[in-house]
Amino acid sequence: MTSEAAEGDMETDAPGTVLKRERVRDFVLDLIESRQPGDGIPSERTLCARLGVSRPTLRAAIDELVAAGLLVREHGRGMFVAPAKITQELVSERATLTVPQATGTWSSRLLEFTTVAAGARVGRRLRMSPAGRIVYVARLRLVDGAPMAVEHLHLKAELVPGLSARELETGDLYAHLRERHGVRVHEATQTIEPTVVTRSEARLLDVPELSPALLFERLTTDASGQPVEYVHSLYRGDRYRLVSRLSLGPATAPDPASVPAPGGHHPGIPPCDFAAGDPVASCTSGDVQDTQEQP
Repeated sequence: MTSEAAEGDMETDAPGTVLKRERVRDFVLDLIESRQPGDGIPSERTLCARLGVSRPTLRAAIDELVAAGLLVREHGRGMFVAPAKITQELVSERATLTVPQATGTWSSRLLEFTTVAAGARVGRRLRMSPAGRIVYVARLRLVDGAPMAVEHLHLKAELVPGLSARELETGDLYAHLRERHGVRVHEATQTIEPTVVTRSEARLLDVPELSPALLFERLTTDASGQPVEYVHSLYRGDRYRLVSRLSLGPATAPDPASVPAPGGHHPGIPPCDFAAGDPVASCTSGDVQDTQEQP
């Protein structure tokens, strides 16, 4: 085993390494978001020196962002911000999206639980100072005892004084926020993208390195529109899928405000399949796949 590989394995098991990788990832994402597609970012050597981390720790974050399509490596030239992604909303802001409970019995195992400064990127998401305090939580989500997702939560510390490990490992977190902390979540904006797992994520999820996964990012706000939490989660691609039920025909005359712009289309539906103006209503649910052999 090479010295770098050995160092990477030791870092995977050392206390605080999940938060360290999270900080590296956030720093590089901040660089990406401050640049235009095609712009370069500093070399791995420069970033390691600036962040005070080892090459394996940095490379794991870079590999994840390359796999997610946010960075492009060019041999002999360096790393560059990838072209912008095409964005398609499942439903408009005027529609209601109902999310049924995913199947299976869900539980959580804490990986890290601490209070830290928000930092630039998370601070922007939560609309707070980078020096403001947040509760950072990394937890392994399990379904029927099997690992399903690695979840990273960032909560405004002032909203959850006394938040306990038990609240994060049992029950519904939003119910705990409402009943024990007086925080009522109201709305969330969530994105979903395909990606692959890194070595450390593969070990936690019990899958091979570079296995397919789904990356969820969510910003949750309260009834007054103030951010409560920012979350990003990695779900196993072999055990989790999303099912959308679409209503493809108008029951009544369409609202002119809802008519899509020419050339627009709905995900998975070819642009010419439906006349302009036909609404598409969507209900999305999570579905945990049973991988056991059937008799």
